[in-house]
Amino acid sequence: MIGESDATETRVEEPLPVRNLVDAVSEADLRVLLMVVFHLTGDPKWLDAPFRPKRDVKLIADEDAGLSPEASAEIRGQAVALLSDPERQPAIDDPGNELMVRMMSACLGEAVPPEYAPMMREEMGLCRRQVDWSGEAPAALESARPVIIAGAGASGIALAANLETLGIPYRIVDKNDDVGGTWFENVYPGCGVDTPNHAYSFSFGKPYRWSRYFAPRREIYDYLRRCADEAGVRRKVEFRTRVSQADWDETEQCWRVRIEGPQGGELLQGSALVSAIGQLSLPSVPEIPGMETFEGPVFHSSAWPDDLELSGRDVAVVGTGASAMQIVPSIVDRVKSLTVYQRSPQWARPIPRYHDPIGTGAQWLLERVPYYAAWYRFAMLWRYGDGLLPTLRKDPNWDHPERSLNRINDRHREEMTKHIVRELGDRQDLLKKCIPNYPAYGKRILLDNGWYGAITRPNAELVTDNLLRITADGLIAGDNNFRKAEVIVLATGFKVGLMAARLNVTGRSGRRLAEAWHNDNPTAHLGITVPGFPNFFCMQGPNTGLGHGGSAIFQAECQARYIAGSLVRMFREDIAAIDVKQTVHDEYVRRVDAEHEAMIWTHPGMSTYYRNRQGRVISVMPWRLVDYWAMTHEPDFDDYHLTFRDGGRATE
Repeated sequence: MIGESDATETRVEEPLPVRNLVDAVSEADLRVLLMVVFHLTGDPKWLDAPFRPKRDVKLIADEDAGLSPEASAEIRGQAVALLSDPERQPAIDDPGNELMVRMMSACLGEAVPPEYAPMMREEMGLCRRQVDWSGEAPAALESARPVIIAGAGASGIALAANLETLGIPYRIVDKNDDVGGTWFENVYPGCGVDTPNHAYSFSFGKPYRWSRYFAPRREIYDYLRRCADEAGVRRKVEFRTRVSQADWDETEQCWRVRIEGPQGGELLQGSALVSAIGQLSLPSVPEIPGMETFEGPVFHSSAWPDDLELSGRDVAVVGTGASAMQIVPSIVDRVKSLTVYQRSPQWARPIPRYHDPIGTGAQWLLERVPYYAAWYRFAMLWRYGDGLLPTLRKDPNWDHPERSLNRINDRHREEMTKHIVRELGDRQDLLKKCIPNYPAYGKRILLDNGWYGAITRPNAELVTDNLLRITADGLIAGDNNFRKAEVIVLATGFKVGLMAARLNVTGRSGRRLAEAWHNDNPTAHLGITVPGFPNFFCMQGPNTGLGHGGSAIFQAECQARYIAGSLVRMFREDIAAIDVKQTVHDEYVRRVDAEHEAMIWTHPGMSTYYRNRQGRVISVMPWRLVDYWAMTHEPDFDDYHLTFRDGGRATE
């Protein structure tokens, strides 16, 4: 387990012991190295056969790229020669959109649609992503009320970094002792990212030396902390402080925000209010009869005790979602017994290289070689991007809608079923418990990092009967068997539906956000703005979660740009308030719902936190990443009612 002693120290990176350039290049991903060679030479021969890599859909692709030994040797040799020349300047820096499409397609061995070019150029740092003033900042900034940001996780950091660069005043508060959000709070054993970390990172800031392709929690937290430091954000965060109430002041055209911190309460006036508290920050704790009588530790996985010792103890884990899939393999070999209580089985994708370290030579290339880190990031973004989404659409003519959506989704089901059978071997009792009866990818995409192997251990048991009650020293399920426990871990997920409504926000005409989002049904235009709540923005809001790929940090940067772009235009044009039109909001929500009706997450044969009690999808978005990037790239003020300032008086 990670304790605070080793979680709050920023790592010091020592120089990499690379003997020579040849050694480093021998570890290179040839797809990526090929792009480096093209940047440095500009020679189009490198974009065609025999140097064109073969398509590889694995998350961590084979470094040889399917190339012949002769082509591989020529690419490596050319790279060594070019990189050995200290005077060498790139022939091409930012390739522009047209050439970028050719380069992306050559790198991947498949045709990449042209709409991805501008997005990927930003993601790779080849062109600027953050908003700027395109000239001098307006003088009004000096006396402007601050933007108030609630939350200093990845989203809060992304927005605050934008505002810091722009010089827009802001105050940022967080209930925790440090930045990082979920990566600060969740310290359970095995906690880590389930997105390749070169994709789960900002497009800005210095490169970070990840130890593995899928980083452990400690590195993600350290990375976010470092980014907040480098951007000048962390020193401004007011820790152990939360927003307790926020009310829109129609007369002053501002937010009156009550914050509570170590020094007591304070009433702020803010030009805008931003919820950056996310979707997965309020634990969902089940009401199990008798839980209060249990004599040992019982806690939600997001509140793992610092001093908990599990060795030689009887442990129960309630839940088999993303957190449980990381906890169980991490503790099974050191506990006396491990009983896992499952409500429904999960599909888990095999990732053979999940725990693999990144070699020293590859690290050296990522840190030292121009364009290498950018193209490596591109490859990760692409493989964990939009490719899966078309396979998650329902085929109305498909013969087996109860088990899958279409031919490709059925193949994915077969592949994952074969993986489960291989991992469980002759454990027929577990096969019946572990193979889901709903389509593959119907719930959150999970990665098998040793889950199936863990539940086959002789000291492990998977219980699928309903959990009836807890006693002083154990649990009783629907089979009426008592199973001893000294520790109970509730890996039962989070309450998604409340989102920003937890901030006790009241908008125009005294309407509370909790009322606007009643019946566990949050909605927002682009997942960001809500009618009747001027200058209020959500990050990781309704229908902005990702169910098909991508990363929450990508979404955070899209939303940060949209919010920062809105604020820049408001300051430029002396706009006091923007309020999204009800018709615009309603049409967007209608489009989201209509698209979801054709997608996997409305399949009737499963339950998922993606949907609310009424069956509406509220968490994830149905769009491609590139579509959401385009939707949020430049705010369209035709979508908003604008209130201008006129001599200190607001006029519509």
